[in-house]
Amino acid sequence: MSGWHPSHQSRWFAALCGERLRAKPVAVSLLDRPYVLARDGAGRAFALEDRCPHRHAPLSQGTCRDGGLACPYHGWRFDAEGRLRDIPGLPAGGALPQVRVRSAAVREHDGLIWLRADGRDEGELPAMVRRNPPGSRRFLWQTQWRAHVVDAIENFLDPLHTHWIHPGLVRRGGARQPTTARFAPSAEGFAVDYLGQAQQSGLLYRLFESPRESERALFDAPGSAQIEYRYRNGGAVRISLHFAPHDAATTSVFATLHVENRWAPAWLVRALVWPLLKRVNDQDARMLALQSDNLRRFGAVRGASTQLDLVRPWVEAFWRDGAPPADAAAKDVALML
Repeated sequence: MSGWHPSHQSRWFAALCGERLRAKPVAVSLLDRPYVLARDGAGRAFALEDRCPHRHAPLSQGTCRDGGLACPYHGWRFDAEGRLRDIPGLPAGGALPQVRVRSAAVREHDGLIWLRADGRDEGELPAMVRRNPPGSRRFLWQTQWRAHVVDAIENFLDPLHTHWIHPGLVRRGGARQPTTARFAPSAEGFAVDYLGQAQQSGLLYRLFESPRESERALFDAPGSAQIEYRYRNGGAVRISLHFAPHDAATTSVFATLHVENRWAPAWLVRALVWPLLKRVNDQDARMLALQSDNLRRFGAVRGASTQLDLVRPWVEAFWRDGAPPADAAAKDVALML
C-alpha cells in the first residue's frame, strides 16, 4: 500500500504530546508532509508547513517571537495563520511580499495536540477521545514504530500475537480458553467484544486487575484504537493508542491510560505499571520492525488470512479507499484466547 487517500487530509491525527511544546518550535511529520508546531503569545498551539517560502529554511529551527515564528535564516516572521508579518532589514514603509506559509488546523485536548492537514478547523476528534471523563487520564507517552500505519494498528488490536510476543506478561500460551469475538462495524470504525473471559492469564492481569465484566477493542477512524476493560466492581480501564503516519514506513504512536472508579494514582502507574507496559511496547516495536524489513525484502505481497484476522480487512480498506469496506458485516468468531 503506497500513497495516501486524499480524504485523510481532512481527518484529525494526534501530532505531539502537549507538554513537549514549550518555548521552542517542534518539527513533526504527517502523511509525508513536514510541519512545525509552535505556540503563540497566548500559549495556543499552531502548525505551519516546515519551510520558509523565502529560501526554504526549516522554520522548526527558528524562534517563537511576537506571537509568531521567525525563520532561522533571515528572520522572516509569520503569524499563526502563516501570514508574513515582518522582514528584518526592510526599510520603514516597505511593502511586504504577498507570501504565506501553508497552515494546518490544530486542536489541543487532554494532553495531546491534534492536527488536520487541510487547514480546516472542522469536525470532531475521535469519539473515544471525547468519551474520557475529565481527570481520568493517568498516563501519556509518545514514540515511533518502524511500521506502516495499518500494520501498527493491527498489532495493537490483535490479541492472538500476545501469547508469542509477550509470553507470560500479557497472556500465557498454555492457558488458552474458548472465546467468542463479536465484531460490530460502523461508519467510522468498529468494536470487538471478547466474550467468556473474566480473567487474563498474564502477569499484568494478576498484578493490577480484578475479575472483568467485559473486554472490548475499539477503533475510531482514522487512527485511534482502544482496549477497554470494565470490572465487576464498577471500575474501568482504557488503554488507547493514537496512530499517525509519519510516512509509509514510520508511524508515530501516542499512548494514554484512563482509569475510572479504581484506585490508581498517576505516581503508582509510573512506578509499577509503566515499566511493564514499556516492555510490551519494545517487544511489539521489535516485531513490527522485523515485519517491515521483510516486506521491503519481498515487495508488495498480500498476507494469508483466516477468520481469526478480524480487524485487518476494515483497517486496510479504510486506509486504501478512505472509507469503510462496503462488505463489512457484524459477525461472531470462535477462537482460543
